[in-house]
Amino acid sequence: MADYQAPVSEISFVLNDLLDVPKLYALPDFSEASAELVDAVVEEAGKFAAQVFAPINRVGDLQHSRAVNGEVVTPDGFKEAYQLFVDNGWMSLAQDPEYGGQGLPFTVHMTASEFWNSANTSMALCPMLTAGAIDVFAAHASNELKAIYLPKLISGEWTGTMNLTESHAGSDLSNLKTKATPHDDHYLIKGQKIYITWGEHDMTDNIVHIVLAPLADAPAGVKGLSLFVVPKFLVNEDGSLGERNDVKVVSTEHKLGINASPTCVMSFGENAGAVGYMIGEPGQGLACMFTLMNHARLEVGLEGVGLSERAYQDALSYARERVQGRSPATGDSISIIGHPDVQRMLMQMKSLTDAMRALCYDASMSHDLRTHGDDEETRDYHSTRFALLTPVTKAWCTELVNEVTSLGIQVHGGMGFVEETGVAQHYRDARITSIYEGTNGIQANDLVNRKLIRDGGAGVKALMNEMTQSVESAGDFPELRDAFRAGVSELQETSNYILDNHKDSDYFEGAVAYNYLMQMGYVCGAWYHYRSALAAHKKLQSGEGDSQFYANKLLAARFYIHQMLPRAFAFGSAVRDGAGIGSELNEQSFS
Repeated sequence: MADYQAPVSEISFVLNDLLDVPKLYALPDFSEASAELVDAVVEEAGKFAAQVFAPINRVGDLQHSRAVNGEVVTPDGFKEAYQLFVDNGWMSLAQDPEYGGQGLPFTVHMTASEFWNSANTSMALCPMLTAGAIDVFAAHASNELKAIYLPKLISGEWTGTMNLTESHAGSDLSNLKTKATPHDDHYLIKGQKIYITWGEHDMTDNIVHIVLAPLADAPAGVKGLSLFVVPKFLVNEDGSLGERNDVKVVSTEHKLGINASPTCVMSFGENAGAVGYMIGEPGQGLACMFTLMNHARLEVGLEGVGLSERAYQDALSYARERVQGRSPATGDSISIIGHPDVQRMLMQMKSLTDAMRALCYDASMSHDLRTHGDDEETRDYHSTRFALLTPVTKAWCTELVNEVTSLGIQVHGGMGFVEETGVAQHYRDARITSIYEGTNGIQANDLVNRKLIRDGGAGVKALMNEMTQSVESAGDFPELRDAFRAGVSELQETSNYILDNHKDSDYFEGAVAYNYLMQMGYVCGAWYHYRSALAAHKKLQSGEGDSQFYANKLLAARFYIHQMLPRAFAFGSAVRDGAGIGSELNEQSFS
């Protein structure tokens, strides 16, 4: 396995040339940011990921995190690496300066998070959940709770978790059995949660659990759910840690991948009850929790980018080194990178990864603009845009990472199937991404029902107007322009078909949702590649920078639009021509 090299040039191109992220720095809330500062942060984050997190990635996969006598022991080097992460202030990049944050855009946090995921996905999950917990506190907690918990979470000295799932309640949270009972100035929590990522570990002094549970007398269903903070150790009035709370790890799961990330069964209140404090209002727990979940969904999409980048780097390195076969042109022995089919696989990996990365950062920009935009119209527009792009980012990127990491194994041939090369780990680590934080089927249903049908297609139309305007104002690039325009037109036709026919059957939306989401993902990818080609062409004409880098950007764009974008037409056809058969399926359809 090749040493990880942070793709700093790729990130810089997306931020500065493709998406124009520097326009965020002009906003009052980001007055301390500048292009020079962000470039330096990206550079240093890449170095940290490569030098600190990457070397222990394989160690974590082999050793696993493991439960020992009611505690979880992390693999060799993890505790020390996390402490370096805290010492260098990486958790605080995009957080509120009032509580110790650096006040940079969320998009900058995402660039660093990509590096963490490429270098060590298991480790990256820990600060990702902490960042989501910070969002919940910032948006919904009382000032008293913010003062107690935000400084420690933002520094990374304490970590956060998300506790939703129970053995009988996964995506459907209406039947949670964990209960919260009022007691003096707090609540006592009793119940058990499963699949709690980094629910217990030895890397920090305290772990802050965000727990979804109904009050004992709450009405049935999701409207009765409330949200609570339940710390591993109670916090004294002076900020010091007090006694151990009545919460403990029962066991950790044995999994296909992300083995160094402990996936815990957590027990709350086996004795007197776990002390918890309510975040937000009674009955508003699920709405509050979605603040964390939407953050997590973007970062899970980014996991897809990070693992795809790592798989591509390893495949490219191996293809350059592995001598096998002969050149079609000269008959001489060559490295396998000289074979057309290997070149196809590598460019497929690269072009898909480039498209996924741009989608993640575009969604992140909308998150920044919906919360920090300098006028209400901008904030409203990007609130809708962010809501639309979130399910696409999560689901499309995680569908593709399974393809890209599989191709990475294929490029390695038989050696890819051997664990010692390390590339199988990327494939195993990636598999969970399309499952957690709402399966991709749930994301697709959300896109069709809530983001397309409920507003009559207004959000989708606005996004496609952006696409159309970028073509009209871009000048002449006919080879890619016409193919991209056709893709946008196809997406519009499919959107209209769903809007016109969604009442035909109770099963219609579910039957078309996945194909529609995948079509939208591929068209968005073509949009970014088309703009990437224009930006690269401009750089080549001006003679700026690395000409080979920009020439390769043009190649990747041409490859994607001619070889990947046709998938969008197939998915569109599957919606329009396949909705009928999809709606007809029932329990008796399978033998």
